[in-house]
Amino acid sequence: MKLALVQMDVQIGEPEKNYQKAQHFLKEAMAQNPDMIIFPEMWNTGYALEQADEVADIDGKRTRELFSEFAKQHHVTIVGGSVLYKDSQSGDVTNTMLVFDEKGNEVIRYDKLHLFRLMDEHLYLKAGNAFGLFDYKGTTVGTMICYDLRFPFLFRKLVGSGAKLLINTAQWPSARVDHWRTLVISRAIENQSYMIAVNRCGTSRDTAFPGNSMVVDPWGEVLLEGDSNEQIYFVDIDLAKVDAIRKRIPVFDDQRFDLY
Repeated sequence: MKLALVQMDVQIGEPEKNYQKAQHFLKEAMAQNPDMIIFPEMWNTGYALEQADEVADIDGKRTRELFSEFAKQHHVTIVGGSVLYKDSQSGDVTNTMLVFDEKGNEVIRYDKLHLFRLMDEHLYLKAGNAFGLFDYKGTTVGTMICYDLRFPFLFRKLVGSGAKLLINTAQWPSARVDHWRTLVISRAIENQSYMIAVNRCGTSRDTAFPGNSMVVDPWGEVLLEGDSNEQIYFVDIDLAKVDAIRKRIPVFDDQRFDLY
């Protein structure tokens, strides 16, 4: 399975520029015929939360049109990172991931479960209330967004629901890149799953973002660790390795649910 990780800079509060860039990266990614293209968190607007009324994607219309049509035309699965999304009826604003299969069908909408107080998400956004799970050709994929990475019980729930491939899309800052790296590797090892972590790069309002997108296999081996440049990373993974590792060290069979 070939993955394309889109590590992009994001222009805060400028959706027009960001959608144009996303379209460019989609076309560039197809030069290597990936099975799945993955974007970072909030790539359409950045953290322009106070401008949500002006810049959020209303009902996800623009994002759906871009990704659904491209996925169908090129027979590729697109994990749409996340976008600033506004519901036209309720007025709710969410940090929302949309995923489209190779036929252009929307397979999940996932709203970020854990809102990050340091970025005032709790003041502007509504938290999600459902897990992000979808099927990719017989393999269950679990999704989460940025801060969700810090909550290990979420990952156990996803794996308990059958997930073998875990995807986190983020705007994780350089100031905490050591946490990022440690958590991504840990989540892969403790859940015996592939961990795909796609982060943005560049700067926004004096905050630097390191890129440092990662792919870690279920044994904890780092298959990819990106630099700070804006680019697409391509990685091949073998999903059969998940079952092999879980058979070798059967942690899920040995869990003591009677105690914890």
